[in-house]
Amino acid sequence: MKLKRKLGFWSVFCIAAGAMISSGLFVLPGLAYAQAGPGIVLAYALAGLMVLPAMLSQAELATAMPKSGGSYFFIERSMGALPGTLAGLANWFSIALKSAFALIGIGAFTRLIWGQAVSETTIRLVAIGACVFFAGLNILSVKGVGRFQIVMVAFLLAILLVFLFFGMPTVHHKSFEKFTAAGMGTILAAAGLVFVSFGGLTKVASIAGEVRNPGRNLPGGMFLAMAVVWLFYVAAVFVAVGVLTPKVPGDPSTSSLCKNLTPLSTTAEVFLGRSGAILLACAAMLAFFTTANSGILSASRSPMAMSHDGLLPQFVRRISHKTNTPWVSILLTSVFMIALIAALPIENLVKVASTMMLMLFLLVNVAVLIMRGSKIQNYRPLYHSPFYPWLQVAGIAIYAMLIVLMGTAAHLTTAAFALGGLLWYIIYVRPHIYRESALLYIVRKAVSKEIYRSQLEEELRGIALERDEVIHDRFDRLVQQCAILDIDEPIPAEEMFRRAAELLAPRLKMDKDHLLEAFKEREVQSSTVIQPGLAIPHIIVAGKELFDILLVRCRGGISFAGQDEPVRTAFVLIGSADERNYHLRALMAIAHIVQERDFTSRWLEAPESEHLRDILLLSGRQRDV
Repeated sequence: MKLKRKLGFWSVFCIAAGAMISSGLFVLPGLAYAQAGPGIVLAYALAGLMVLPAMLSQAELATAMPKSGGSYFFIERSMGALPGTLAGLANWFSIALKSAFALIGIGAFTRLIWGQAVSETTIRLVAIGACVFFAGLNILSVKGVGRFQIVMVAFLLAILLVFLFFGMPTVHHKSFEKFTAAGMGTILAAAGLVFVSFGGLTKVASIAGEVRNPGRNLPGGMFLAMAVVWLFYVAAVFVAVGVLTPKVPGDPSTSSLCKNLTPLSTTAEVFLGRSGAILLACAAMLAFFTTANSGILSASRSPMAMSHDGLLPQFVRRISHKTNTPWVSILLTSVFMIALIAALPIENLVKVASTMMLMLFLLVNVAVLIMRGSKIQNYRPLYHSPFYPWLQVAGIAIYAMLIVLMGTAAHLTTAAFALGGLLWYIIYVRPHIYRESALLYIVRKAVSKEIYRSQLEEELRGIALERDEVIHDRFDRLVQQCAILDIDEPIPAEEMFRRAAELLAPRLKMDKDHLLEAFKEREVQSSTVIQPGLAIPHIIVAGKELFDILLVRCRGGISFAGQDEPVRTAFVLIGSADERNYHLRALMAIAHIVQERDFTSRWLEAPESEHLRDILLLSGRQRDV
């Protein structure tokens, strides 16, 4: 049973935005200020720029392969089962862990509202209760999750607008004296610290299989979320730094922002009083709720996708017939999050989650390099990442640098996690799973001149058809079953007609010599070359309800009388008199196909004949259904 595409543009925007606006805005500014002083405004701006390679690469992969699992699916199909296993587990672990911490983060703000009397046990119970609530919501309806997320994000952004509206006029410009006094090196380190604030942006790729019109809604929702949240981050931090002026000019450590765990609430209290502090505390809780809600939604899709591919036991992929949600995977994710909440403190694991996220970002950029480098024809993203391959190379370098800065403890814990994933692969996955990746496809092409049909190409064709919601019409069905004539050497038109007659005669149960004469006579009447390089020979034969197509490619060129340029593409149409109307419809379909961007280059560069069929089946023409 497949998940249904129920999420629209605003759901994508709110899931991505809600996943980003969390501790990165309501907790981290105080810690980053202690490190870089007023330069944290620049640090947040730089962090937003550093996430761009991952975002743009993720958008390309998500529009080419809009399947549940996100980073796991992209990495598995591009690099193979072992990297896919590690990526899937890392994606699930990091998102679930950050979502669990988002729920725990509510504790600091419940204390702000209800006082210090709130115990640690109460904080954990509130977090577990919220986790159970969002798990139930995710099980009941993914569409309901999207709507609830829209409401929460709308309220959150409205509160932040109030904060900025009243806060901007109270900013003290002297707070920004010695803006870069900490040094650019320290500011870059602070950018690495707050970089995780934008990590939630790419979570939305995990639910790509449930997004309507993914070619438009996925990149559009991600880009808008990134732009809006980036502006809110920079502006809110600017207000916090400008309002909470250091008591000793030029000494950031004397500012009440330094190491403050509720920086925006403290800032709002200055110009809005106690009510302002409570309002921003409510915004913080909304932010943590949106992160937890989107976290359960996206994290649960990784084990479901891995189970579907055989990397986890089959029961994990079960989908409720009533609600159309992966209830087993959601329950598994929620139980894991509850265990994390109950087992706190686990501060070091926050860095581990960040390290895994950075590894995923790095591998996503590698995946784009591999998928494009493989030149697999059916890899057809609707959005292409700009500045390829330099953007991906820059992203790999940035994320590798940030991983190095995460520290020894995070490296060792991540290595232990990777070892566990390797053991799972050796024991469970490798014995019974074999699936060709794009990387293996590249290797085989390099070491062997033999042309073969890759399983990945078939899968990518199916994904593209599902993505574009293509319902096959009669022309598609004819193409699926038609014969293909693929010729390398240059030949005259008569030789092409002879070979076409030999292929079509047994299919139509007709005499090949009779067909050959019919083709010659038709060509004498008027040339069937309709434009340079393209011909559509067509004849009418005796009988009823007869219609067939032959696809012809001749790299060397077919010489037609009176034509200066040889024909390399031909569509041979043959039908009975009662099919004249459909003959015109078939001509219209062909006309739309050959006018598509890069049709000729794709046709001539296709590795073998079955790829020619793919070009027609994946065309963007309007179907006659």
